[in-house]
Amino acid sequence: MSPNPTLASKGISIERWTKSSRVALGCMAAVLALLMFAPTVLGAGAIDRLTALFIYVILAAMWNALAGFGGLVSVGQQVFFGLGAYFTIRLADAGLNPFVALFAAAAVTGALSIPLSLFMLRLRGGEFAIGMWVVAELAHLLVNLDRLIQGETGTSLISLNVYDGATRRATIYWLALMAMAALLGALFILMRSRAGAAMQAIRDNEEAATSVGVRVIATKRLLFVLAAFGIAVAGGLWLATATTFQPKTYFSVQWTAYMIFMVLVGGIGKFEGAILGAILFFVIETVFGAAGVWYLIGLGATALIFSLYLPRGLWGEIERRFDFQLLPVGYRLKLPGPHKIKWEE
Repeated sequence: MSPNPTLASKGISIERWTKSSRVALGCMAAVLALLMFAPTVLGAGAIDRLTALFIYVILAAMWNALAGFGGLVSVGQQVFFGLGAYFTIRLADAGLNPFVALFAAAAVTGALSIPLSLFMLRLRGGEFAIGMWVVAELAHLLVNLDRLIQGETGTSLISLNVYDGATRRATIYWLALMAMAALLGALFILMRSRAGAAMQAIRDNEEAATSVGVRVIATKRLLFVLAAFGIAVAGGLWLATATTFQPKTYFSVQWTAYMIFMVLVGGIGKFEGAILGAILFFVIETVFGAAGVWYLIGLGATALIFSLYLPRGLWGEIERRFDFQLLPVGYRLKLPGPHKIKWEE
């Protein structure tokens, strides 16, 4: 952004990119490039775990986009996770290549989210949150009626069996890596656009946003559909890694609970926070996942502690204490003075 002469004369500047953010973007690109070669040097177990991490990042980023940037808190996003897996099964059964079916299913789910948004976006606050949960339960019941799925018995993505284990594992890994990079990139670009600014304005004060000409429903719908598509991609990828589909597993509210945990711990409304939260959840699951019910109790207690004592999340605290941003999506007003205090706009 070009400097404002009036502000500059008062020692006030507006910035978006910093040296640290440019370095961070370059480092992320380098890490993504290196990760492309992981299947050639890492074992099967490591590749499977990294694939899970990429899926967690997608889930966290999409829920953070909806709730953190758009103010649409949902406890029913598992509906898109389940539908992404279900339509993958259906399209593959119809003869489509299973790897192509992953993304075709996400496109179908995203398309279905458009008419769904006509009803759901009329709801606000708790009504929207619970309404999405109800939609998820209804979708679960409808999927159970499909004879191909055989109720809660479920079925398998048998068309993947034509690929040997190593080829299948590497392909799923690369698809998950590319999907994560593409979705994060699309979200980052979107949030730095005029539409992104409008979304955050709606989150902060919907009435004020409307008064300055923001198209509230259309803007919310854009974010709603993007989140639906991204979570459906994650559902299809998870199905590819597990190969089996049981409706009660994929439509479980547990998936949304995981999304909420990752975003709360990492930092809601912070682009970096969703990524950090996904990494922390991945580490906790890897180390303590075998603890069974105590693992789930620990996750709940951790989320409660963060909500009470660190409501900004880990990245929010880092940003507050050190005035440090890696992937800024807004503008920052830099005031003169010994402390050079900055506010994000």
